[in-house]
Amino acid sequence: MLGWTKWQDFRSAQQEIELPTGAVAHIPVTIRYIDAGQASKGTLLLMHGIPTWGYLYHAVIPLLVQAGYRVIAPDFLGHGWSDRRDRFDRSFQDQARMILALLDALNLSSVDVVGHDTGGAVALILAIEHPQRVNRLIITNSVCYDRFDDDMLDFGHPLRWKGRPVADLVDALEESLAAGLSNGSRLTPEFRAGIIAPWASEEGKLSLLRNASALNANQTMALVDRHVSISAPTMILWGMDDPWQKAADGLQLSEEIPGALFKPLLGASHWVQQDAPDAFAAALLEFLDSR
Repeated sequence: MLGWTKWQDFRSAQQEIELPTGAVAHIPVTIRYIDAGQASKGTLLLMHGIPTWGYLYHAVIPLLVQAGYRVIAPDFLGHGWSDRRDRFDRSFQDQARMILALLDALNLSSVDVVGHDTGGAVALILAIEHPQRVNRLIITNSVCYDRFDDDMLDFGHPLRWKGRPVADLVDALEESLAAGLSNGSRLTPEFRAGIIAPWASEEGKLSLLRNASALNANQTMALVDRHVSISAPTMILWGMDDPWQKAADGLQLSEEIPGALFKPLLGASHWVQQDAPDAFAAALLEFLDSR
């Protein structure tokens, strides 16, 4: 059975690929990703948000693989252990370009797409602007409109944060992890260490600041009047206790996307993949099996 006891094991299981000049940026960039399972039922692309990386899905991936899916879980540009150099943009549109280049490199013409947090904004871009690449769409506790976490926006002011010690950033991230879980027992030492690990250095701190500075409601609001054009079967899967991405946004999104299903997860908050991995995977698989 696939599984990772420690976050370091997850990192070791990641593969690395170099996307060439022009595919995403003016320089080649390296992307780290998990590629697990056989695609007997299809291929799932799992996208995280900020300040997480592919490890957010560590408890969910084995359940999806066991159910017969190939799972691709990349770290976005500047996130996790993908390229973190201070030499490229990290906007939602640039992350979407990276995903398309990665799918091309893996010879994947289309996939089922899951997007969480800012990864949901990227998923919406893919579904709207590249519908041929998205078979089915799942949006979960995502940035859909102009509701952004104040702490993340604060990180996006480099002059405020660049000179502060890494320890201050770690303290802020620890508070965020705790605030986004309904079940306190799920804030395990391993999860805490794993999510924070990429940022717990000067290089990591700067990369997180650059990621946060790329947060831009103009890019999500530019999609709103195009939600109606999404043709992929869609589920909006929402941890209802989320203090940042409110359930009202998920409900609104489900009303704007034709035929979308709204699926509430009670007793779960923002980091829903960690808060309720079994319920998250079960809802995902039920939707995929029914479409």
